[in-house]
Amino acid sequence: MKKDIHPNTYREVVFHDNSSETDFLVSSTVKTTETTTYNGKEYPLFRMEISSASHPFYTGTEKVIDTAGRVDRFNKRRAATVAKK
Repeated sequence: MKKDIHPNTYREVVFHDNSSETDFLVSSTVKTTETTTYNGKEYPLFRMEISSASHPFYTGTEKVIDTAGRVDRFNKRRAATVAKK
């Protein structure tokens, strides 16, 4: 193994989702400059814009928007290809 390529700061870090104001305590090597108190203990803090707590796919609020009939055009092309065979 190569020396000095692996981080040696593996520790517990609080990840804060800015959009849903949710905190996660995870072991990580991410570099941080802020700290926060979580369950009465102080941990390094890493802020992120989106996580599983706010992402539409994981929250069940995902919507499929068909702009300009793309799905219909695809289905027509597929039906024509299948009909040829």
